[in-house]
Amino acid sequence: MEKDCGLWINILSHKIKKRMNANMQGLGLTGLQSRVLHYILVKCADGPVFQRDVENAFGLSRSTATGILQLMEKNGLILRENVANDARLKSLIPTQKAACLDAQVGECLHQTEQCLTQGLSNAQLALFMETAEQMSANLDK
Repeated sequence: MEKDCGLWINILSHKIKKRMNANMQGLGLTGLQSRVLHYILVKCADGPVFQRDVENAFGLSRSTATGILQLMEKNGLILRENVANDARLKSLIPTQKAACLDAQVGECLHQTEQCLTQGLSNAQLALFMETAEQMSANLDK
């Protein structure tokens, strides 16, 4: 049986999750938590970050994002602060503990990306990104 696009994407996803989870275990994070934490730290420099931003950036359902963020809050990585003009919103604020982990998280993300893209040309990477974006858009229809 020949592998189709969906199967290849599933295989890659599984391998990336496995590698990231193993690399982050020593920091007490999962691979997805590390990506979310890095995202929050980077985006906070530009202004407030909210749960819906995390949901949109990672394609997560509300319940999945809630679970991840609640665990990160419990582990002292983020705080949720009420927004003055909208009681429904809570801003996600990274803690000092999160800031201390960011360099290690960033390095792990970089190493994983280097491993994943090793031997690929810039043109191949650009084509992959364009193709993945189109596939994602196709699935949104």
